Amino acid sequence: MKNYILYNPIAGDGKGESETLSVEALCTGECKLISVTTLADYPVFFSALEPDDKIVICGGDGTLNRFINNLGDTELKNELYYYAAGTGNDFLHDIDGATPDELIKINDYVKDLPEVEVNGKIYKFINGVGYGIDGYCCDVGDTLRATSDKPVNYTAIAIKGLLFHYKPAHATVTVDGVTREYDKVWIAPTMNGRFYGGGMMPTPQQHRLNPEHTVSVMLFHGTGKLKTLMIFLSLFKGEHVKHTEAVDI
Repeated sequence: MKNYILYNPIAGDGKGESETLSVEALCTGECKLISVTTLADYPVFFSALEPDDKIVICGGDGTLNRFINNLGDTELKNELYYYAAGTGNDFLHDIDGATPDELIKINDYVKDLPEVEVNGKIYKFINGVGYGIDGYCCDVGDTLRATSDKPVNYTAIAIKGLLFHYKPAHATVTVDGVTREYDKVWIAPTMNGRFYGGGMMPTPQQHRLNPEHTVSVMLFHGTGKLKTLMIFLSLFKGEHVKHTEAVDI
């Protein structure tokens, strides 16, 4: 039996490879390290595994998303584990009782995942898909990461964008066949879990393993900058839902 540790060298602000030492200490048996940046053909990789071999994904939410999309329709017969080594670790926070220093079996969590179509291409997603200022934050964060080795603070980016740079949009949203129009939409994530964006909880009642495999859509809309800032900060505790004049789920 072998443990195949699929790690992301850039996860956790570049600490992904060093985190594999902690993973190896938790595994029983031989360990083989494989960077996800070099694993080109997932079906070929999985077809060569023995039935008792185990796979451990070592990284963050981005590493998980990369894995599930490269996996495609490949049938996963081996035990799959996750070791959180990212910066936000929203998937970890959504699993009740999970801690950063353990291996979490996730076979059930990577099945029947929702999909999003962007520019004609279909992607699976494990946490959520954001529209609005969260997309703006990712864009600014990528620019900062390319020009500096300092950790990216997405909350600070969001607050500055909200106050000075980002302009809310008009949105047409269709849920279960019902279409609604919204003005001044700040964010409109579709969520498979409760958390995204490094700790924000837009959909406190969403359950990723619900038997119907449904997702939740949250609309934050119609407010000015100062009230938006006040409500935005409450997103981290899920208390924004009290503001029914500005939040629809």
